[in-house]
Amino acid sequence: MPHNAIARSLARVEDVQPVRQEDFREAMSLLGAPVVLVTTDGPGGRQGLTVSAISSVSDTPPTVLVCLNRSNRSHQAFLKNGVVGISILSPAHDRLASSFASRSISADEKFSSAPWVTAETGSPLLSDALVTLDCTIEAIHSVGTHDVLFCGVRAITTNSEAEHGLAWFSRGFHHLPVKRP
Repeated sequence: MPHNAIARSLARVEDVQPVRQEDFREAMSLLGAPVVLVTTDGPGGRQGLTVSAISSVSDTPPTVLVCLNRSNRSHQAFLKNGVVGISILSPAHDRLASSFASRSISADEKFSSAPWVTAETGSPLLSDALVTLDCTIEAIHSVGTHDVLFCGVRAITTNSEAEHGLAWFSRGFHHLPVKRP
């Protein structure tokens, strides 16, 4: 598309009324998402939180993106450590997901309630997660209130025993069956 066509298109967009935050949040509650713990450890300290804003980006090289609110107390630890542990949860972890989503529970309390292994990068990974990804932060892009972390996947483990994954939809947890070959 020629640059002048893009400029005309952008000018039309500026006339559109902004979307209300409440309407956006309601719409996004109807977008199903995985339930994932993202964790880090290193010079910035051990931190973790529950996220649903995660997506694959590329398989060459293996890359995922994770969105973190810059006002979250763990945000700076992720940036300082430069590593991200991603634990994709199963239904057995719904209480753990709620714990890691809480702002009133300390990092030490969150980590004491489940079994962890230390990944090659130093990130904590949930030992019985459906899938774990050991990652390094390769790039960061800021948009609105969040930073989008582009994470290079260094190692993957899969729980061959898990029968269901955990998803978040319509403000609640849902179980999704795992199909095995």
